[in-house]
Amino acid sequence: MVSAYSQYAWLIPLFPLLSFLIMTAVGRQLKDAGAYISIVAIFASFVVSLMIFIERLGGNIEDYTWNKLQWIKLGTGSLTMGFEITNLNALMLVIVTLVSLLVNLYSKGYMHGDERINVFFAYIALFTFSMLGLVISENLIELYIFWELVGVCSFLLVGFWYFKPEARAAAKKAFIVTRIGDVGLLIAILLLFWAMPNHAMDFTSIHNAFTTGKISGGTATLIAILIFVGAAGKSGQFPFHTWLPDAMEGPTPISALIHAATMVAAGVYLVARTFDIFQASPTALLVVACVGGFTAIFAATIGTAQNDIKRILAYSTVSQLGYMMMALGIGTSVAYTAGIFHLLTHAFFKALLFLGAGSVIHAVHTQDIHEMGGVGSKMKVTAWTFGIGTLALSGIPPLSGFWSKDAILSEAYSHNMPLFWVGLIAAFFTAFYMSRLFFLVFMGKPRHQVKLHESPTSMTLPLIVLAVLAVVAGFVFTPFSPWLGTWLSGHAEAEHANIVVMVLSTLVGLLGIGLGYLVYIKRSIPSDAISSRAPWLVRLLQRKYYIDEIYHAVFVEPLKSLGSLLHLFDVYVVDGIVRLVSFSVVGVGRVGSRLQNGHVQTYGLATLLGLLILILAIAGRRFINAG
Repeated sequence: MVSAYSQYAWLIPLFPLLSFLIMTAVGRQLKDAGAYISIVAIFASFVVSLMIFIERLGGNIEDYTWNKLQWIKLGTGSLTMGFEITNLNALMLVIVTLVSLLVNLYSKGYMHGDERINVFFAYIALFTFSMLGLVISENLIELYIFWELVGVCSFLLVGFWYFKPEARAAAKKAFIVTRIGDVGLLIAILLLFWAMPNHAMDFTSIHNAFTTGKISGGTATLIAILIFVGAAGKSGQFPFHTWLPDAMEGPTPISALIHAATMVAAGVYLVARTFDIFQASPTALLVVACVGGFTAIFAATIGTAQNDIKRILAYSTVSQLGYMMMALGIGTSVAYTAGIFHLLTHAFFKALLFLGAGSVIHAVHTQDIHEMGGVGSKMKVTAWTFGIGTLALSGIPPLSGFWSKDAILSEAYSHNMPLFWVGLIAAFFTAFYMSRLFFLVFMGKPRHQVKLHESPTSMTLPLIVLAVLAVVAGFVFTPFSPWLGTWLSGHAEAEHANIVVMVLSTLVGLLGIGLGYLVYIKRSIPSDAISSRAPWLVRLLQRKYYIDEIYHAVFVEPLKSLGSLLHLFDVYVVDGIVRLVSFSVVGVGRVGSRLQNGHVQTYGLATLLGLLILILAIAGRRFINAG
């Protein structure tokens, strides 16, 4: 059946683009009205996205492609631009527009009083436009254009408070680290361009080429791994994870948008969108699964020792993205669905947690969890909604995080037991550091002198909506409601209930929360029980395994030294040659100007000298010829 609404999908990114253009042109004159323009624009995008999504849910709708815009002609073929709507990107459109809408609403209260508030909303509009354009791109080159624009927007937003040195450094770090991954993606696109029949780069042609075996073996493996390098950069997978925690220097609503629905989600979406390429290479799938599993447990352990509320959530995001990549790397259609499902649920509860953290920071004016305490007694809406997000992230049934994490662990249990145990241990650490965060921030006695009050409705309303979604979103893909897998894959495959995995994942979640309760509420276990016995271990986790220091010593300092040498070469060799030529020309000019002084005797002397030189030259030439 043909879709009636998909043909209007081009409007979805157009609305935030118009908002960006309006605020860029007349933002200063709009004052507080700029926020409403941004909110209305993204609401319009959400409505169109929801209409397309609901229509595709209602029946067997064909994928819709519009690619009438010819961009470059290449011999007998051509590269076109357009948009494409599938079940996968219809779901992504709803996620991106809904989270962006709630972040815009929240930002109206959070950014109130900021003198550059309309610039902020203009950047958000451009960011949302970029992500939406990426999602509906019809071919890989078009996706890459929006992919790079997403990176530019993240640079602008992470460094929004540019007067802070930390924000400037974080913006540069995010931009540079993700560019390294983008080089891998660019090389993959170039290889794919030459390998594809007729150089076709649209996703339909890519699907046909890889599913029919026209491209396989080492070529498929190399292309898939390079695509994953690009995805790992955007989604903060090891070893490119270092930019994501530092990106917390940006405003908290931007942290929520980056971590829940835009930049980091782009990497997972890229792997899912090009999944046919990965399925053609078991080696590439294994690389994705192993890197994802390692990232999940690596970041989870770091999260247990951080004290900045936003950095804890940032490492949580890195860990959860590792789960998604691990699921995609397992390679089965059910695991693929589980990875996308976790992307869906994570968008809601992670946006909830970041916006909840912003509500706390807005009230307490600090990000150190040891300087908070007792917040829950005065900020009940924030506390309850944050608690729901904490339980969802910890995988406690029946909240959404339980169902999506259980789906991933069940597939790992069936196909790769080492990854299952890695995921299970990471789930324990997740539950522990989230309970630690919640208990230190919202319970106990206040460790601050601030008179607390609940955030305004513009900030608490998005929290309530996201809390509801964090509760109910999990029921779209359970062993009792398996339609999502069939809807995404196009053939009937459902998650199978694995009681062992359900019990184990629930137990480790409760064990992590229970341990946090014993340490930070009951105090029956000293909070320094580990630091007093193994201070090196706590220091190792607090310094994030010294990865930043290693990168600084191995890459930053040598490159700075190389840059200094090149600077010296530029100054003394390149510029030296230029200065020598300039000096020579000036010197000749000065000699010429002295000769041309209007004195007849000087001209006569010059003529005589010239004649002598000419005679000597002729005589010398004859002498040489005679010899």
